[in-house]
Amino acid sequence: MFAVSSRVRLRISGLRYIVDSSGDKVAVVVPIDEFNGLLEDLHDLAVIAERRDEPTVSFEEVKKRLKKRGIIQN
Repeated sequence: MFAVSSRVRLRISGLRYIVDSSGDKVAVVVPIDEFNGLLEDLHDLAVIAERRDEPTVSFEEVKKRLKKRGIIQN
């Protein structure tokens, strides 16, 4: 497990560390599936950040729009 921030902790299995001649960790090897998942999360966070100033829409309005488009029924 490692900290991404003071409030977020991730558990990634299979991490391997690269150390320097003093034994200090200088890099990490992450399994590709974990890496791809982290990239997807990073993308999602970027989209959220880009859209944070957009006006919100109520749940009722979303339902109304979906019904109008025939995506959901009563």
